Amino acid sequence: MKKYLKIFLFGTFIAFLLSGCATVPTQENIATYSIGGVAYYPLASLCDLYGVDMQFDTFLRTAVLSKNALHVSLRVGDALVLVNDNIKQLNWPIDIYQGAIVVPRQFKEQVFDFLFKPPVLTYRRPTGAKIKLRKVVIDAGHGGNDPGAIGRGGLREKDVNLDVAKRLSVLLQAAGVQTVLTRSSDKFIPLSIRVDIANRSGADLFISIHSNANPSRSLSGFEVYYVATSVSDSERAILTARKSALNLKNAVFASNALDLRTIVWDMIYTNNRVESIGLSRWICKIMDSNIDANILGVKSSRFQVLKGIRMPGVLIEIGFLSNSNEERLLKGSAYRQKLAEGILEGIRNYSFDMALVEAGN
Repeated sequence: MKKYLKIFLFGTFIAFLLSGCATVPTQENIATYSIGGVAYYPLASLCDLYGVDMQFDTFLRTAVLSKNALHVSLRVGDALVLVNDNIKQLNWPIDIYQGAIVVPRQFKEQVFDFLFKPPVLTYRRPTGAKIKLRKVVIDAGHGGNDPGAIGRGGLREKDVNLDVAKRLSVLLQAAGVQTVLTRSSDKFIPLSIRVDIANRSGADLFISIHSNANPSRSLSGFEVYYVATSVSDSERAILTARKSALNLKNAVFASNALDLRTIVWDMIYTNNRVESIGLSRWICKIMDSNIDANILGVKSSRFQVLKGIRMPGVLIEIGFLSNSNEERLLKGSAYRQKLAEGILEGIRNYSFDMALVEAGN
């Protein structure tokens, strides 16, 4: 009974975390876009990070944001927003960029940072703290007949990804963490097989390593993706419950009915997204001081590997091979080692946060 209560309390904490009272650092590393010289932020990502519920009407192009007793209404193309029925005039309108709603910096600062900001929990993080994870899956993107992006100088993404993945594996093993590589050689592995490897491994975490490319050769930077909120947790839960058993440690169920399994899997997927956001933020924060690169921040995506895995996981774009400077950096072993070390420290800080959660601190 005590073990079941602990699981329940942990679930309660996660629900509390989702409502906005986060115990992770509040410094945001989130994508920004320049539109007409004004910094804009993706609204969905802000809602995820601040624990804000968003309801969007695609026909009217209006959105309602809510958290606790606060409600904010806005419309794409307008500079007027309603905050609890009080009109607020922005200097720049709500906009659409690359198919997603974006809001100007003023909106982030005066609505999210001022109204929705979660309380800060401060604590000292011991240097070199033990990573409290048993096993991590490391996925080197592309491989074999799929080279991925290729830089102007001929550097192939598949080679960079694998080298960084192997370096990370060595570092994690040295820290006492088991690792599983979805590929350890120049071999093509279908995405569905990568997902199966991860799910059968019983791992605590999934890290996918990729290198980026863009038609604009001036674009550069490091970014981390978690599974988008547009990916339905309930739909994934139904599919998973139908074909997979629940093997949760310290959990006792009176029934193994499909409805119960679906509910539990729904909670697991929701919790995994929360943890993935926390991991993404830590990796970006560490990288901000670990490498001399533009940190593009935390973003959400519908990548197949992130949709399919049943544990917290992120996809990391370590740099743009289409950018001549970053291609040069990614050719060097010293820079690749810095990338692996930064990811390791992000994982270490994430695991420390999770240990605090489980300890009830």
